[in-house]
Order: sequence, then structure tokens, then C-alpha cells
Amino acid sequence: MSANGQGFTLSDEHKMIQKAARDFAEKEIKPIAAEFDESGDFPIETIKKMGAMGFMGIEVPEEYGGAGMDTLAYVLALEEICKADASHGTIMSVNNSLFNYGLLMYGTEEQKQTFLVPVASGEKIGAYSLTEPMSGSDASTMRSRAVLEGDEYILNGRKSWVSGGPVADFVVVFMMTNPEAGHRGVSCFLIDATLPGFIRAKKEPKMGIRASATSELVFENYRCPVKNRLGEEGEGFKIGMTVLDAGRIGIASQALGIAEAAYEASVEYAKEREAFGKKIGQFQGISFKLADMKTRIEASRLLIHQAAFAKERFKTSGERFTLEASMAKLFASETATFCADAAVQIHAGMGYSKELPIERYYRDAKITEIYEGTSEIQRMVIARMETGLR
Repeated sequence: MSANGQGFTLSDEHKMIQKAARDFAEKEIKPIAAEFDESGDFPIETIKKMGAMGFMGIEVPEEYGGAGMDTLAYVLALEEICKADASHGTIMSVNNSLFNYGLLMYGTEEQKQTFLVPVASGEKIGAYSLTEPMSGSDASTMRSRAVLEGDEYILNGRKSWVSGGPVADFVVVFMMTNPEAGHRGVSCFLIDATLPGFIRAKKEPKMGIRASATSELVFENYRCPVKNRLGEEGEGFKIGMTVLDAGRIGIASQALGIAEAAYEASVEYAKEREAFGKKIGQFQGISFKLADMKTRIEASRLLIHQAAFAKERFKTSGERFTLEASMAKLFASETATFCADAAVQIHAGMGYSKELPIERYYRDAKITEIYEGTSEIQRMVIARMETGLR
């Protein structure tokens, strides 16, 4: 991607994956989005197709089953998928950002072959489990425990709000190995969901992104081999926060896709719907909403691309991209909520009806301000990084 006086120009490779994602979303996802939103079923068939097209491991090198592309390619593809359906986008984001990225960064060669290759190629589904019923934004207070016995850890505890929990084949899970050490006592483990002691518990009846399948997970004396610990003991919190930096770029891209879908539908409606002898888009009350939506969308896009470039620099410089990721996630998620709300208002009664996808955009948008770090947490992160004050 290069900059010029007219903005940014995408490379041919980036245009290719963007178009491939857009075409797939229009043909395969958009026609079934309402049906899966209503049922809450996991769209396994389309997810498998996405895997075959390389969408489930875009930044993973080809030798590990991925597409071997960069972060910009990932955000461009994810944006297009989310314009059609944020649930499909959530699944794609979790696999790419939260599961694959941690393994690429911290996994051993054996771990990559066992866990990364099947997920990046779309053969298996990955999940990420940090949150607990009493431990959300303050992840250092988690109550789940992993106790070392010989060459295995015995895992016990309850995890909550696990995207993909009801269907995941593998899970990256965080548990306390040394409770007295606070966040420095958290360790990370790679879980095979077929082994004894892994229990899929309550499925969450969510307001939005319903087809992404979210549940609690229970561990009852689950035996995890030491070789399946990701990173060193006590490194879990650092791993979790590093992975969330990447995840926040994914959520920002998801939010942008939702915002764009809401905006494009609103523009078309404003050009077609008439009131008092005019197209409603001719009225200032509507036209100003459209102007604000468009401006926020384009500002979000620039923040997301800036974060994508920062993540690429990290691969060589080692310089964290926390600030860029948090700013992109904060602004894009609030843009999604703003645009979805405006779209409902512009469509009026039809925006409130399930006959159109507008109300789904409204329900799907809100979660982007909550998961992978609430808007309040993003503001804390940004302010602390800029001031150095805590």
C-alpha cells in the first residue's frame, strides 16, 4: 500500500484478497446471514469454505497452512466478511488474531504443527479463553487453577464468554499457576477439546453476533501435558495482552464492516424513500447523519490501516502496537454503534423490522465496544501510554 496526494493505493495482491472476500461474502454469506442470526446455529459449512480460501489463516506462513499475507490483507478481507455478517467475521477474527497469532509468536515447532496448521488451513476451529464469570477486564483476578503434577498440569475452573466455545477443536486458555504472584502468576495452555475433563457448558443467548456461538467452558481435572503450555510458566498475562493487541485490530475491522453496511443501506434508502414530496436524503436531518457516518467510517479506516502498518513493523522492530490498536478499536467500535443507530433512525419503522438487516447491524455493533477490551479500557490504555501515569 502506498500513499499519494489522493490518499492510499492498494497493491494488486491486496486488491485481489479484498475482491475475493467481497465476492465470497456476497455470494455465500449474505444470503444466509439472517437465517443463522435467527437460529444461532454455527455456520460450519461457510466457515470451512472460508478456510479453503485461506481466510482463516491470512497472516500464517504457507508452511503452516496459511495464506502468508500481511496484516493489511487481513483487515481488508475481514472488513468485507463483516459487511455481510459480523458473526462470520467474529469467527474469522478469533481464529486469525486470538488463536493463530499467539501460536506464531510463542509456539514451539511441535505446537505449531499440532495446533496451528489445522486451524490456519480451516480444518479445525480455534478459540481463546481469558474471561471468567468474576474476572473480565481485570484478568489478573481469575480463579481457575493449573497445578503441575509431574509432566502434566491439572486444570480446574470455569471460563466464560468463549467465542466458538460450543464448537472449538482447540482452545488457548489462561489459568493461574501461582495465585500469590497476581498477573505474573498466569500461564497459558493449548487445549485439545477431545480430552477428558473438558466440558462445554451454558451457551450464551446473545443479543447480537448470535451465529458465532459463545459459551462457558468448564475444566474438571483436565490433564494438559507440559509440552502444551504456550510460553513459559508465568508468561500468560504477557501473552494474553500481546494477543489482544492483534485482536483489537480485528475487532476494529469488524466494526468498520458493520458501519459500512449500515451506511450503504442508509444511502440507498435516503435516495429512494420519499416524504413531503422529496427524497428523504434531501432533508438536512438525514443528509447530516449520512455525512457524519461517512466521515467517521473513513477516519476509522485510516486508524485501522495505521494499526495494521504498526503491527507489520512490530514483526521486525519488536515495537509494540498497543496504542495504535487501542485507538483503532475504540474509534471504529463507537463508529459502528453510531452508524447502526443512525441507520435505524433513517429507516424509521423499517429499520426496527426484521424484514431488513438494519436491526441486526444495530445488535451486532454494540459488542464491538465491549469484547477484547471495553471502550473504557481502551481509553485507559491510550491515556496511560500517552501520559505515563497510572
